[in-house]
Amino acid sequence: MLRIEIVTLFPDMFSGILAESMLKRAVDNGVLKIGYTNLRAFGHGRHQVVDDRPYGGGPGMLLKVEPMVAAIESALAKVDADLGADDWEREVILFSAGGELYRQPLVKEFASHRGLVLVCGHYEGIDERVRELLITREICVGDYVLTGGEIPAMVLLDSVVRYLPGVLGEATSVAEESFEDDLLEYPQYTRPAEFRGLKVPDVLLNGNHAEIRAWRAAEQQAKTARVRPDLLQKRQKQLN
Repeated sequence: MLRIEIVTLFPDMFSGILAESMLKRAVDNGVLKIGYTNLRAFGHGRHQVVDDRPYGGGPGMLLKVEPMVAAIESALAKVDADLGADDWEREVILFSAGGELYRQPLVKEFASHRGLVLVCGHYEGIDERVRELLITREICVGDYVLTGGEIPAMVLLDSVVRYLPGVLGEATSVAEESFEDDLLEYPQYTRPAEFRGLKVPDVLLNGNHAEIRAWRAAEQQAKTARVRPDLLQKRQKQLN
């Protein structure tokens, strides 16, 4: 079982995705358990304040160190209680535009863990001391800015859960997808064989599996070269 605890100001944002599709199947099958630690519960004063202005000036607000650390430590304790204290690799992931780019090798790495704590930032970011004390990985899902870390956390959830046992119908499904071996997925077709003048390539209809494999490999190379030449360059460096 993969145990995930999410530190967030907006836990209700996750209710929809967990009620549908693969995430629901993973929870129902007992291979995934997700909990939420509401950052607001650790805020200060009557209004449960979790943010303040940055030292040195500048726009916006920062999430304060005390409530953030308290919330993350609470989340870690919950995962410890389910998996056993110190019996899992403590991966505490912060979603931030300043993090490492989230790619398929990270998906596989996180899927191999037993426990994850996902930290959803907001406003202009977090007090740097939170990183120094507790954050072990900082992840960016793309070169753009989002309002908070909840949507990136959903991206991680959806991508990682695909690798948990029994979630996908066939084990080969993840092995032949885009970004495996740094190549994009080949084009795929199903019935009918012709639609509005567009025909399925003959090679896919002839039953010759060796020719089909060769066609798919060539299409992967061509599509990757056209859409993501950086992946081909990376692949070439790894092969040399």
